[in-house]
Amino acid sequence: MAVERLESIARQSRVSRAAPDSKASCLHEPVFKRPFDFLLAALGIIIFFPLWLLIAVSIWLEDGRPIFFRQHRFGRNGKTFQVVKFRSMVKKLDKVEVQAVRDDPRITLVGKVLRKTALDELPQLWNILVGDMSFVGPRSQPEKERVKVGNVEKDVYIREVPGFEMRQLVRPGLTGITQIYAPREVPHKHKFKYDLIYVRRVLKNASRDSDDLELSHGRGVWAKIESKGLA
Repeated sequence: MAVERLESIARQSRVSRAAPDSKASCLHEPVFKRPFDFLLAALGIIIFFPLWLLIAVSIWLEDGRPIFFRQHRFGRNGKTFQVVKFRSMVKKLDKVEVQAVRDDPRITLVGKVLRKTALDELPQLWNILVGDMSFVGPRSQPEKERVKVGNVEKDVYIREVPGFEMRQLVRPGLTGITQIYAPREVPHKHKFKYDLIYVRRVLKNASRDSDDLELSHGRGVWAKIESKGLA
């Protein structure tokens, strides 16, 4: 029953994208998680605002505008939002966005510093402030990414990657297990296995009401995830 309940939650999330007015089920976050995210993001924006200005001026002096990189990503329950980052690559020359690799020639001089220090992620404090993201969670993903496998470019549709329906039940994060431990070149299906470790933790610690999973079902759900080869 626990397995069917979790899969039912995932299906209701898919329905919610087609019918925005419907109330989708999801795994509840710990009660203090969202207030913590909001307060820490607001504090971060205020404290680091002078640094934002310095980075913006540096990007403008080297390569002009735009200062920010914006992209639609999947969020909680499969809803899309626009992620905001400092632009670290040359201005987009074509409509196809290829995932950056190590020593990518498209990365600007300022961009190399931003990426090395992770300061290109700083504007995502705004995404956390408005509730699109959390400080901790799976990496937010665009609907399609073009990645390089050797010398061959390949389009990856995130919805088709095993584990997508499970990981999108929680809010994406600025950092998480995947962002810390998974090498950038690792295929998405392997990265998602790291994400599902976090989903497991949320499953165990989530607040529950009469319509949510019971604590006793947690192990059964995770066993089913493992049997599908997703963990």
